[in-house]
Formats: sequence, C-alpha cells, structure tokens
Amino acid sequence: MRRTITIVSPVYNECEIITTFYAELKKVLDAIADSYESTICFVVDRSTDGTLDILRDIARVDRSVRVIAMTGRFGHQMCLLAGIDYSDSDVLIMLDSDLQHPPDLIPIMLRYYEEGYDVVYTIREDTNDVHFAKRVASKLFYRLLNQISQVPINENAADFRLISRRVVKVFQKRIRERNLFLRGFFEWMGFRSIAVPFKVRKRAGGFSKYSFTRMFRFALDGVISFSKQPLRAATVFGLLIALFGFLLSFVTAVQYFIFSSFPSGWTTLVVLMSIFSGTQLVFLGVIGEYIGAIFDEVKARPHYIIDELINFNENTEEN
Repeated sequence: MRRTITIVSPVYNECEIITTFYAELKKVLDAIADSYESTICFVVDRSTDGTLDILRDIARVDRSVRVIAMTGRFGHQMCLLAGIDYSDSDVLIMLDSDLQHPPDLIPIMLRYYEEGYDVVYTIREDTNDVHFAKRVASKLFYRLLNQISQVPINENAADFRLISRRVVKVFQKRIRERNLFLRGFFEWMGFRSIAVPFKVRKRAGGFSKYSFTRMFRFALDGVISFSKQPLRAATVFGLLIALFGFLLSFVTAVQYFIFSSFPSGWTTLVVLMSIFSGTQLVFLGVIGEYIGAIFDEVKARPHYIIDELINFNENTEEN
C-alpha cells in the first residue's frame, strides 16, 4: 500500500510563475508515484493578481490539487499552519512556490523519512544572490536569538521542510499559538531530525513579497516566542540605573552641604534625564511587545479565515 504525501505551498501574487512551479513539482511527484500517493495543497494568501483563478483552472483538471483561499492576508506562517491543519497524509512537505526551493530535493527528503526521521529540514548553502543588507540582518538576528534562547536555530535554515504525521498531529491538536515562529517550534519539539543542504535558485519570476516590516515582525515573533531574556535584561538594567540614581543623589546631597557654591549642573541634569527617559521607553516597548503577544492569545481570534476550499471532501470542516 502506497503512503500518502501532501505538498503545502503558500502563494501570494505569483501568477507569473505558479504554472511553471506546478509543472516542475508535478513532474517530481509523478516520478515517485509508485511509492507515494501525492496531493498538492496551495494556500492562497488573498492574492490580487489572478493567481487564484489560475489555480482554480489547474485544480479543475488535476483533482490531486487542492486550494485553500484565505479571506485576507494572514501571512506566510499562517498559510503553512492552514496547510498543516488540513493535512491527513502520512508525510507533509512545505515549500515556497517561487522555485527557490528546488522540488527535485523531495525524493532525498523522503529517503531520510523512510530511515525514521520525523523532521527533514533544509539548509541554504549559499546566499550570494540575497541583498547584502538582508544577509547581514539575518545573521545578526539569528546570532542574537541563539544567544538569548535555549532553542538553537540554524541561521541558514529554510521553511522548506518535511514533517511526519506525528509532528502534524502535535500542531493540529496542541500547538495553537498565534505568534508563530515555525522554525523555532520544530527545533523545540525535539523530534528526530536531519538537515539537507541545498543551493538557492533564482526566482523564476516576480519578486519577493517579504517587506522589511514583515521581516522585522517575523523576527520579533521569534524572539518573543522563544526567549524571556529581553524582559530579564529590562529588570537588570532597571536595577542598575536605579542604583546609579541613588548613588548620584547621595553625591549631590553631600556636595550641597559641603560646598558653599553648589554648581548648577543643568547640562548633567538634562543628559541624565534624557538617558534615563529613553531607556525607560525602550524597555516599556519591550514589555509592551510581550503584553501584546499575551493579548493576542487572550483574544483567541482564529488563526486565519478561509474563503474557499477547492477539491476537499464535502465533510471537511473549516478550522
């Protein structure tokens, strides 16, 4: 009996390349059809360029293609979560639809799965085509995260990943956080895993949809999800500043009683007030981010809202 496999691919405004991606992916899956019955699940993050219409046409011809269309733009991580939630296969593989994640790596990942690995993740070997500023920012973020978090994350890890049914069930039933940082969760879960290196290909068309703002939000979610060190740093730094303030007050009082001509010290006062006020605002912002994450969980809003399900069973329930 053949095992089942679901390919989950988030899509946002990829009308230029989605047909090419489907054809290349389908070719790889046809080559392993003797061992695996495959399903392709496109998760469309509210595209505005006709991508959904193209996928409707593909799904009409190929019943193994499923489409989850979102009502709005919920983001890359939530699209992956939706694909996980609607998967009932033995194996799930997630990869981007821009062809930078090579589909021909799938048979290699499946071999490791057959050897008993629950997670097979990929590592980018070279990132020379990535903008220099983006490369530097990524390295700094992962080095910072690995310094303050107990969960080590490879800085070149990608969201091109295979997970077993055991891992899928954990996400479907137990991990339901709203500020998702999936790369960290897969490391934190502790299932048997192995890395597979790959060379990043150039985009077949279009352009990256990850703006600096979204990248910053993604990085912030990673820090908040896997480290309390910023909160502890705020506490320690606050204590040090308070101690410094008490010492300065003592010195000022002594000077007042000893020296007849007490210096005005306006410059010192302004500088100290600026430093202390700025520091307080920074750490209030840090605390605010953690409170905001708690607020998101307390509201318990749905992770995503689905507008349309294509080629799913009639008894499939929306999450």
